[in-house]
Amino acid sequence: VQLQASGGGLVQAGDSLRLSCAASGRTFSSFAMGWFRQAPGKEREFVAAISWNTVATYYSDSVKGRFAISRDNAKNTVYLQMNTLKPEDTAVYYCAASSSVLSVLRIRTIDYWGQGTLVTVSS
Repeated sequence: VQLQASGGGLVQAGDSLRLSCAASGRTFSSFAMGWFRQAPGKEREFVAAISWNTVATYYSDSVKGRFAISRDNAKNTVYLQMNTLKPEDTAVYYCAASSSVLSVLRIRTIDYWGQGTLVTVSS
């Protein structure tokens, strides 16, 4: 499956932004989807994940309550709604796909990666 992330940009602290990740290729609805991010000089880290049927969602502690992951299987797209953005949210955000929601929680078990989209939050 090919993943194309979009929606990044430069915003101010407290603003909101919605990232999108469009999938093509294999059946999107069969994959669990996730978002990861990598800040300058830091390792890539997990942000959020959603099961194929939207029943299960997971968030890192740093974004819980501010970010929301969702998906539209009819549009082959997963979203990341980011609210109350902070400067420490500045990073390149990557979407990811894997065969199960548990395997999409960890970098080493990701099956497919999209290219990143840069989010910059100014203070």
